[in-house]
Order: sequence, then C-alpha cells, then structure tokens
Amino acid sequence: MNRKILVVVFVWLFTGYTSQAQFSKKLGNVLDQLKKPSGALSEGDIVSGLKEALNIGISNGSAEASKVDGFFKNDLIKIVVPPEAQKVATTLRKMGMGAQVDKFTLSLNRAAEDAAKKSKPIFVKAITSMTIPDALSILKGQDDAATQYLKKTTNDELFNTFFPVVDSTLNLNKATQYYTELVTIYNEIPLVKKVNPDLKKYATQKTIDGLYILIAQEEKKIRVDPVARVSDILKRVFGQAGK
Repeated sequence: MNRKILVVVFVWLFTGYTSQAQFSKKLGNVLDQLKKPSGALSEGDIVSGLKEALNIGISNGSAEASKVDGFFKNDLIKIVVPPEAQKVATTLRKMGMGAQVDKFTLSLNRAAEDAAKKSKPIFVKAITSMTIPDALSILKGQDDAATQYLKKTTNDELFNTFFPVVDSTLNLNKATQYYTELVTIYNEIPLVKKVNPDLKKYATQKTIDGLYILIAQEEKKIRVDPVARVSDILKRVFGQAGK
C-alpha cells in the first residue's frame, strides 16, 4: 500500500479517538475492508441491487398489465372462462352464443387491467421490508427468485386490495350480468351438471398471477441480459452473481 495512503488512514483513525480500544477496533475494521477485493460486493450492495431490480420489474410489469388490453391481448396472462365453466362456454358457442361468451371474457380482462393499477404500492412495501438474508437467498436463487419472494409477501394483501376493484369493474363492465345470464342458460339445458364457480375470487387471483408472470419476465431479463442492467449497481450485483 502507498505510504501516503497509510499515513492518511492512520491520521483519520487516530483523530478523535482517545481510547486504545476504540482505536484498535476502528483499525481492524479498516484493515478488513482493505483486504476485500476492489470489486467485492457488500451485503448493502446486494440489497440495493435487488431492490432496484424489483422496482424496475414492478414498474414495468404493472404498467404493462394496467394498460388497455394489457391482459386481454397478452396470451401469457389473458384471463379466460373459469375452468369449471369451460364446458359452459363450449356448449353456448355451439348454440350460437359465441359473442356473449366473448363479451364476458373481455370484461374479465378489463377488470384485471383496472385492478393492476393498485398493485405498485403493495409491492414497494414488500421491497422495503426485504432483509439481508432474503437478499442473499434471492441473489443465488432461480431466475424468478425475487418474484417468488414477492408472492410469499404480497399475495394476501394484493387479493384483499384487488377484490373490491375487480368486483366493481366486473359490475361496471356487466361481466357479472353476462356471467349470470350464460350460466343460467346453460343450467337450464336438460341433463347438464349445473355450475356456479365464484367469478370474483377467480378473476382476482388470476389478476395477481398475471402480474407475477410479468414481473418474473422482467427479473429474468436483468439476470441474463447485461443490456437490461440500466444502472451501475445492477451491473455490479447481477454481473458478479452470474460469475
């Protein structure tokens, strides 16, 4: 180490310290730092990088999901007729009621797009509470490890926040009315097994699932594509993680 640098370090260490114990402790800390490779990541760097990556993923994912046709024209997250009612849709299309089924499907996706606008503050709160052990686990995890962390920490709050929005939008777009009419018509067909799945819960959870899919895509980009690392901290954290 350059002698001038050593002199500066020792002057800085000694200034303001009257206790030999204080001086020794501070000196030890400095020497520990000097032993680290120049490019070594601190735990604080890792947490900062992961929080920034998640913020980018959340911002891009929620913006994509909440725009008009964000769900409806994205086959990866488009909400279709509930599984329990697939036979209803198929039967009604055969009866010439395809247009009504399509209106219902569009209304489901409009409700999801509307609810997605409420997601960002909930995700941000989860990021704020991320711990160092969380961050270390995420950094070495799978390509969607950060998204899985969000699932674990946000699903219930998202559901409670989204449910009234989905409910309101389904009513506004007449999805509930369309659904009731379709199921009623189907249930009147002789010998069919009557169905009545919970539309609101289904649409709410599918909205949340769609958001996680979009965020996972953004997370993977940052992990595998250097071009997607738009800041120095992202380049350092994810560049070293891939080594």
